[in-house]
Amino acid sequence: MIARPLDLASRLRPPPQGLGSLHYVNVMLLVIFFSLFGSRFVLSPGLGVDFELPELDGARAGALPTPYYINVLRSGQIFTDDGLVDMGQLRNWLKARAAREAQPTLLIRASSQVSLSELVEIRGEARAAGFGKVLVGAEDRDTAPNPADSK
Repeated sequence: MIARPLDLASRLRPPPQGLGSLHYVNVMLLVIFFSLFGSRFVLSPGLGVDFELPELDGARAGALPTPYYINVLRSGQIFTDDGLVDMGQLRNWLKARAAREAQPTLLIRASSQVSLSELVEIRGEARAAGFGKVLVGAEDRDTAPNPADSK
C-alpha cells in the first residue's frame, strides 16, 4: 500500500469509551468559574476609539480632581465605573455616590457629539442627587498636537 506505508492506524490504541459526559462536566465547571470569578467588563462595550472630548480654550484652568466620573457617548450610552447604565440606573448610582461624601464632585466626560440637552439632564440629575460640583470635561485647544510641529 503506497498510501499507508507505515500502517500507523493499526498501532494506535482504540478511543476510550464512556467519557461523553466529561464534556458536560467541563462546561458546567466553566460556567461556575465565570459566574464566580468573571468580570462584567470583559464582554461589556467600552469607549470606542472615536471618543473625543470637545475642545475649549482654557479648559485646564477650571480642572479639579474628581473622585467620580461618567462617560457619555453620542449614542446615549452612559458608562460609570460599574459599567453601562441607563438614566434610571444612573440616578441610583449618583445617589449612592453622593451619600458617601459631604460635597462630592462629578466629572462628565461627554463625547463632542453629545447634545446639550442630554448634558443638562445629566447635570440636573447629579445636582438633585447631591453633587456639589458637576464638571463637564473638555480638552484644552493649546494642548492639541500641531502637525506642523512634528516636522
